Amino acid sequence: MTILPAAYLGSVEYFAHLLCDDCVIDLGEHFVKRSERNRAQILASGGVMDLTVHVRHANRPRTPMRDVRLDYSKRWQHQHWISLVSAYRGSPYFDHYRSSFEPFYRREYDFLVDYDLELTEVLLQKLNVQNRPRISEQYVEAAPGDLDLRPKQKEDPAFHAESYFQVFSDWLPFAPNLSVADLLFAEGPDAAELLRRSFRQGTFRRINPRLSLLSSSGR
Repeated sequence: MTILPAAYLGSVEYFAHLLCDDCVIDLGEHFVKRSERNRAQILASGGVMDLTVHVRHANRPRTPMRDVRLDYSKRWQHQHWISLVSAYRGSPYFDHYRSSFEPFYRREYDFLVDYDLELTEVLLQKLNVQNRPRISEQYVEAAPGDLDLRPKQKEDPAFHAESYFQVFSDWLPFAPNLSVADLLFAEGPDAAELLRRSFRQGTFRRINPRLSLLSSSGR
C-alpha cells in the first residue's frame, strides 16, 4: 500500500502512484506547512514557481489535515489563476481543459482537504485514470512493506521523471516532477502513458483492483 497526503495540484510522481499503486490518502495526519498539501509547483517564464494555498492558523501545531480551513483574507485564488493562465496559455492543451479548472479559482471552499480532493478527482478524470484511492479520515499507521510518502519531500526511489516538452523549453531546462497539471496541459490524452513509464523497469507496484471512489470520504 502507498500512503499519500492530500495534495494541491499534486506532482507527476503523486499521480503516477495514483495510477499504478494501491493508494490511501490520509486525512488524519497532521498538517505540514510548505508541503504539497497546500503548495504546488508550476513552470513560469522565469522558472519554477510555487503556488501556495492560504490556510487559517498555519502555525498551529498538530492540526489534523481534515480540520484545516482555507483563508481568503488574501486573493490567492485570483493570483493562482492568473499565474496558471500566464504560464500555460501557450501549452497545446490548456484551452481544452481550462473550463474544468477555472471554477476552483472562483468558488470558496471551507476545508483544504475538500479543495485538494475535488481538484485531484478532476485531474484523475482528465488523465483518464480509472483507479481511485481510498480515503482515511483517521491517521493511517504504516505497516511493513508500505510505501509512506507523507514525510515532507520524500520520494519513491523507483520514480523516474521522464522528460516531455514543456511550454518554455526553448530557453529553460526541463523541470522534473512539477504539478501534474504541467504534464496534462503539455501532453493531453498522452499524459497517462508517461505516468505509467515513470517507474523504473522491474519495480513491483502495489496494485489493488478494489479501490473505492474518491467521493466515498463522506465529507
